Amino acid sequence: MRRLGAGTSGRMSDVHITPNGDGWAVEVDGDERETFETQEEAIERGREVAEAEEGELVVHGQDGQIRDKTSHGNDPRDVPG
Repeated sequence: MRRLGAGTSGRMSDVHITPNGDGWAVEVDGDERETFETQEEAIERGREVAEAEEGELVVHGQDGQIRDKTSHGNDPRDVPG
């Protein structure tokens, strides 16, 4: 497993969980940052990063298609519905 570097950019970043060979990658703004054996491990770490970055967690399936998105910051409070 590769680890994310310390510190953040001070801006919202999208965090993607993508298939990577036999494992899963956590990508921030298109740069692969860490790899994990299971998607569950990658999602757990990706959620931590998305919360710290106040960005969106985007989970891709094995086929590469987006299967889930979760926002972790900067959500408008006065949205009807």
